[in-house]
Amino acid sequence: MAAKKKAAAAKAASKADQFRGKTADELTDQLTKLKKEQFNLRFQRANGQLEKTNRVAIVRKDIARIMTVLNEQRQKAG
Repeated sequence: MAAKKKAAAAKAASKADQFRGKTADELTDQLTKLKKEQFNLRFQRANGQLEKTNRVAIVRKDIARIMTVLNEQRQKAG
């Protein structure tokens, strides 16, 4: 079980590293796309049409990662 958590943490760290390699504009564009997807997933869930229920959590965590990286970049710049 602990190995599974370590693997998940390493995967999340690599996603954050991928986001750190992008510019603020690219991150903002991706954030907008993810928020639209999150909006659509909410409607699908409400209508009972959501097939991939885990996608909601994945999108939410990706949004948080992007916002964290954007805040890091803003703090470095300012």
